[in-house]
Amino acid sequence: MVLVLLISSPASPPGAVFPVLPRGFCLSRALYPSVTHSNALADGSIPERKALGRAELRPDGGSCCLAGVGIGQGRVIVVRHGETEWSRTGRHTGRTDVPLEPAGAEQAATVGGCLAGVRPALVLSSPLTRAIDTCRLAGFGERAEVTDDLLEWDYGEYEGLTPDEIRRERPDWTLWTHGVPGGETSGDVGRRVDRVIERARVVGGDTLCVAHGHVLRVLAARWVGLPPAGGRLWALDAGSIGVLGWEREIPVMSRWNVRPRVREG
Repeated sequence: MVLVLLISSPASPPGAVFPVLPRGFCLSRALYPSVTHSNALADGSIPERKALGRAELRPDGGSCCLAGVGIGQGRVIVVRHGETEWSRTGRHTGRTDVPLEPAGAEQAATVGGCLAGVRPALVLSSPLTRAIDTCRLAGFGERAEVTDDLLEWDYGEYEGLTPDEIRRERPDWTLWTHGVPGGETSGDVGRRVDRVIERARVVGGDTLCVAHGHVLRVLAARWVGLPPAGGRLWALDAGSIGVLGWEREIPVMSRWNVRPRVREG
């Protein structure tokens, strides 16, 4: 069952329905009737996407549920880096260069199995070690272009703190509604990911983005025409995959928070 919330935002009409997405959920156009190709970027200037051939993203031996997702039509495949000590303990990890834990490295390799056969036209990675290593272990390191536009949200004075620690001083705090002192606003992050989207829509194929939880959630929001804070509506676990695609000319979320299973034995 999918839980839906009645909310409003600057980009949506009053009473618009947005979902709280469970892991692996496929978001269709029906949930976002007001989203159009022309409003997906902040300034309204979106290049026409190129018509390409159709391929498929298939999992390695059925290890994840991405089979049947059309690839090769100017889509964006997002991968959140594998687990780190800070992600495991819930600490806000912005610009601190925390490495992957062994479990995170295994997650990254499993992502690579799930994406076997995918040939993106563009591979982008955050410059932080946890993202670069995830990209390398997934098999895309040699093709990766490092870009600061995929850096994680700068948490300013809240870097390294957990939500519970922050709420001892600000009980109603959330990143999406209150922001961070000395760091970035959601609009700052939105402008960065808009540049990524602009590149993805003219590259002539699929784009793979290996980065971090909050920046990729903002990227997904901007892809479907929501304001940056719309990223609050979907979680993205460490080592998980999402596919941002198209239904005809409408940008949609085709898959989200798909976490490949680590094989045993």
